Amino acid sequence: MPVSSPRILLLSAYDASSHKRWREQLAGLLPEYHWHSLSLSPRFFRWRIRGNPLSWLDEPCLGEPWDLLVATSMVDLATLKGIHPRLAGTPCVLYMHENQFAFPVSEGQSNSVDPQMVNLYGAMAADCVVFNSEWNRTSFLDGVRDLLSKMPDAVPLGLPERLRDKSLIIPVPIEDRLFTDCKTDYNWDSPHLLWNHRWEYDKGPDRLLELLKALDRRSIPFRLSVVGERFRKYPGAFDDIHERFSDRIVHWGYLDSRADYDQLLMNADVVVSTAVHDFQGLSMLEAMAAGCLPLAPDRLAYREYVPADFRYGAGGKPCDEAASAADCLAELMRCQPEPCRPDSWRGSVLAEKYRNLFQHVMGARVGLK
Repeated sequence: MPVSSPRILLLSAYDASSHKRWREQLAGLLPEYHWHSLSLSPRFFRWRIRGNPLSWLDEPCLGEPWDLLVATSMVDLATLKGIHPRLAGTPCVLYMHENQFAFPVSEGQSNSVDPQMVNLYGAMAADCVVFNSEWNRTSFLDGVRDLLSKMPDAVPLGLPERLRDKSLIIPVPIEDRLFTDCKTDYNWDSPHLLWNHRWEYDKGPDRLLELLKALDRRSIPFRLSVVGERFRKYPGAFDDIHERFSDRIVHWGYLDSRADYDQLLMNADVVVSTAVHDFQGLSMLEAMAAGCLPLAPDRLAYREYVPADFRYGAGGKPCDEAASAADCLAELMRCQPEPCRPDSWRGSVLAEKYRNLFQHVMGARVGLK
């Protein structure tokens, strides 16, 4: 009799666009497995992260036999395994797209420990915890240490070290098709700057505004495209940028067509980040794969794939960072460097790492070291 394909159940409790893309990529990169996914829409954050075991309580597939359970960090994995006994004996990988210890809290939000505990208990309940960057892992473990240091008594010894011992770094893959023929036609006389992030406070739109003002004061020419997912409410800095630099704008707003977005990646010269929070930076990696040169702050996960010459000084006031970013861009325009493509993040490269991980966890049920 033919051997049936291993069955993998993938749970995504807050199925944002990057999470959805990741789970669909895994199924495409590893077709030898039988995949089944449960996902919840990316809204009502507090309810999603605490309520997903209730939302999935009557899902029949949670009572079925699976060879592997793969869950994202928003899944309350410990509770799910307690409610569904069959899952308790299923090998499990927790994938950390982000961690709630390092997620910045915006004005008007309350800082609650509950989301952090979901992350922590999920990591404890998993056989292996996979992070998309070293920055993500380090900030998670530092956050766990800080939380435990505030507890009054009966704190387990060495928990951060135990979690690190069963953790790995495997990024979200970048599709091979984006690594197109090498771009050579950069416009150094008036570079086309691309800012392609979510329109939210943590991506630093106020810092982008300061950068553009600094370039304008120095009479450094540029053209600008600002794209990315926009929500009903967004920071006012975007309107300021649109009004002040309307004569420099090539494209403004979300692109519905993936083909149009890919073409914009090919047309742009420099992809810019001003983020104060980014656990991996898919938009930066995609643009770099297409040949854009990066301009990113010297912090977060950018240190893991953006070369030093393309990073500007970070950690100061927005105006100070803007001055450093303007200096960095001026130097790039002077030196006219070659592209620095993130080849190690290709889907064809990372597929084997995921395959080896899943095979190991299904076969061993021990933490990876």
